[in-house]
Amino acid sequence: MIKGFRTYDLALELYGKCETIKAKHHLKDQLSRASLSIVLNIAEGSGKPTQADKRRFYSIALGSLRETQALLQITNSTAHYELSHRLGGHLYRLVHPGNQ
Repeated sequence: MIKGFRTYDLALELYGKCETIKAKHHLKDQLSRASLSIVLNIAEGSGKPTQADKRRFYSIALGSLRETQALLQITNSTAHYELSHRLGGHLYRLVHPGNQ
């Protein structure tokens, strides 16, 4: 279990909110997979030994976040967009640590 990692906590929160969204089956399935991918890539990245390996997984999580944000727009579920934007800031800082 990952404790004290705010980015991971935000990703879990967003995943939970995405799971409550009602949408056509194909959109809901894609939203579930994309939002779960964020959580899983953050978890996997946090266990990698080098910064380069960590950034690679965090970058994949950021890509999945962008997919999730697009699906939130497509399904008119913008109520969760603020949370996704905050998570995006956290992920961006993990991927680009020198650009703070």
